[in-house]
Amino acid sequence: MTDFADQLVIKKLLNESRTWAFVGLGDNPDREVYSQARLLQQRGKRIVPVHPAADEVLGERGYATLGEVPDEIDVVGVYRRAEHAGAAVDEAIAAGAKAVWLPLGVIDEAAARRARDAGLDVVMDRCPGVEWALRR
Repeated sequence: MTDFADQLVIKKLLNESRTWAFVGLGDNPDREVYSQARLLQQRGKRIVPVHPAADEVLGERGYATLGEVPDEIDVVGVYRRAEHAGAAVDEAIAAGAKAVWLPLGVIDEAAARRARDAGLDVVMDRCPGVEWALRR
């Protein structure tokens, strides 16, 4: 699994990406996805909420699926349970995302390999906020 924690890829995604779609981001500030999206938004990233019930989150329009997002997506953060991560990764591939990021505890090696085989950068079992702090 350390294949999917390459520090050069992590640094590239944190430094060079502009738009992060967060699958699972609803309007609940008690969820980890909300905290991570807010953190990246505060660091200058545009965030796109992807959740069936999210009309607007953190001032950004929400979409029910990745396929509905009209803009180019640099990174898809998959904040779903591991058993649902594969479907979100497949949606990210189909939507033309450049990368997928599966946070701590969200591990689906088959999905990560599919994304990598499709040309996406992949980070798995890492927290964007922790990685951001470590790169300082």
